[in-house]
Amino acid sequence: MKVTVFYLENCPYCKKAFRIWEDIRNEEKYKNIELELHEEREEAELANSFDYYYVPCFYYDHKKLHEGAIDEAEMRTMLDQLV
Repeated sequence: MKVTVFYLENCPYCKKAFRIWEDIRNEEKYKNIELELHEEREEAELANSFDYYYVPCFYYDHKKLHEGAIDEAEMRTMLDQLV
């Protein structure tokens, strides 16, 4: 299952989110989740087709899961909705 993520390359909140993902991604319940990453500036047309303001922004099946800074507990809660 793919979770679409919009981010900015130099965004500290995005970097933190990716570090959290790297720490938890190999846990059994998250093994079937893949992050589909889209850099907002490089894929502006695609980014503009989604309704968000803050990054990182996570979507599953075009439904917004989370927008903005995220900590580990919030990421787990978000992903647990999908498993």
